Order: sequence, then C-alpha cells, then structure tokens
Amino acid sequence: MNPRHALRNSDPIDADFFSGALQLSHVIRSLLTPENCTVIFIDHQPQMTFGVTSIDRQTLVNNVLVLAKAAKIFNVPTILTTVETASFSGYMWPQLLEVFPGNTPIERTSMNSWEDEGFVAAVKATGRKKLVIAALWTEVCLAFPAIQAMEAGFEVYAVDDASGGTSEVAHRAAMDRVVQAGAVPVTSIQVLLELQRDWARRGTYDAVMDLVLEHCGAYGQGVEYAYTMVHKQPPLNARHKGGK
Repeated sequence: MNPRHALRNSDPIDADFFSGALQLSHVIRSLLTPENCTVIFIDHQPQMTFGVTSIDRQTLVNNVLVLAKAAKIFNVPTILTTVETASFSGYMWPQLLEVFPGNTPIERTSMNSWEDEGFVAAVKATGRKKLVIAALWTEVCLAFPAIQAMEAGFEVYAVDDASGGTSEVAHRAAMDRVVQAGAVPVTSIQVLLELQRDWARRGTYDAVMDLVLEHCGAYGQGVEYAYTMVHKQPPLNARHKGGK
C-alpha cells in the first residue's frame, strides 16, 4: 500500500501519530563532551547481576568499568544509586565503587530512580541535560527513569552493553522502548571515544590508552602491537616501570 494513500485515508489520530514519528526521526542529538553530560550507574548490585541473562556477566562488568573509568578520566559528574542494599540487592559492585572513592551511592526503595527525590535532586544539581545511563535491569531500572527524565526535558543516552535484562527479549524490548521514546543507544567504548575524539588531546591520551589496553580486548591488543612493533617501545609492563 502506498504510504501517502494510507495517510490520506487514515483518521486524524493516525495522521498525528505519523507526523510525530516523522518529526522524531529527524531529531539530532549533539555529540557528548566532558562538559555537557552526566554518567549514571543504577543498581549494579549482586542480586540484580544474578538475574541478568541478556549478556555474559563478566563482559557486563568489563563494559561497566570502561564506562566508569571513562567518566573518571574526563572528570564527568557521576551519580551512583542503589536499591534495597541491606534487605535484598547487596552492595554496589566493589570494582565500580573503587573507581569513585568517596562517591556514596544514593540509596532508594523505589524501582524507578526518578521517583526518588534525592536522585532527581542529584541529577539536577549537575546542571547537565545529557544523561548517560547504565542500569540493571534494563526493562525496569533503565527504562523507567529514562522515560521520565526525557519527559522532564533531559536527553538520555542509554548504554546498551553496560546494562542487562532478565532475558535477551526483555533487554531488547526495553532498549527499543526507550529509543522510541527519544533516547540515544550507545555503547561503553563509544562513550569513551566520543569524549576523547581527538588524539591530539594529550591530557587524556595516556589514560585512555591504558583503559583500552586493560578492558578493550582486540582493540587493546592492536594498541599494544602498535606500541611495540611499530613504535618500537617496550611492552606494557616495562613501559609502566619506566614511567615510575
């Protein structure tokens, strides 16, 4: 069926919906910079991790650490929040807390972070409109606050590979839902490289390369190959010793 013919013969509600969908498809979000975004980690806790089946859980931990260390390298404001720590979920991952010493997670009772006044106040206090969010589980702890944050006028960047759902279907449906609502899907390494963007930015170059070597698999191996075989530098452990 010709879409124009279908639109002419549809009722006004359908026409309005179609028009809105066309407008949404032309929305362009500007690139992330260290100065315009906030990174948020929601409920990266043991009990929530147990329920994740949409991604290998060790891979999930690795991706979360890429995102966390990227935020630290570029001094991006970072919000940590947990739910029912003592009664059900357990403490936030120690690997994540280690990246942000002194950053106490905001404790909630609500599944939806946006229904917690302390959390919303912390988001607003950053003064940033771009929210880079990773959460467990995707279908609840990412989807609910993402949708309400966008309703409140914020832009949401949903970190696909640093979030996890109770099934592949649940994770994908949740990602589709937030994207249809206006969120931008991103990955942890995409955020890292979007913040760096220019290798001439030497102030963060070495830290980014160290992060790539530690957490970015084949990419990291390629970097090490370039250091040693192309630029004739010593291996990583020797380079670090030489820098001390």
